[in-house]
Amino acid sequence: MMSPNGPRCSATGVRITTHAAMQDLGRQLAALLRAGDLVILAGPLGAGKTTLVQGIGEGLRVRGPVTSPTFIIARVHPPLAGSGPSLVHADAYRLGSVAEVDDLDLDADVAGAVIVVEWGEGLAEGLAEDRLEISIQPDVDSEVRTVRLTGHGTRWNAMPACPGAGQGYPESS
Repeated sequence: MMSPNGPRCSATGVRITTHAAMQDLGRQLAALLRAGDLVILAGPLGAGKTTLVQGIGEGLRVRGPVTSPTFIIARVHPPLAGSGPSLVHADAYRLGSVAEVDDLDLDADVAGAVIVVEWGEGLAEGLAEDRLEISIQPDVDSEVRTVRLTGHGTRWNAMPACPGAGQGYPESS
């Protein structure tokens, strides 16, 4: 996996071959995430966005289960114990405009939560200047997914390492 905009990370992405590997990638990402972070996920139906968020939820140790919020739009998962951040898991698939995203008041949760927005590309970027955008693209006729991370803002430009690199997630060629 890549540290967004980090010099040691390949721009080609990370190849994920199984459901379990996608969840593991989410757990690794959770180790980097903190309250106030915005993560925007993009990819077609069935790409593995919710699976990645399940791993993030496990890594953040929040109450679950983490399931797709498509029909309820947003779900808050408080931490199981301690002072860790909540996970706000939103799905913008059914939203048609930035105004509809604004109506969710997700920015009100930014200070105490990690906010992950599926289908948020082009809609949720205004929620935070610093954000991590993750694109998941399935390979044609294969279960393999290529995951690409792009960081925006000072927070993500400062990430020193490539989580997942050398940990069973070979970079694609």
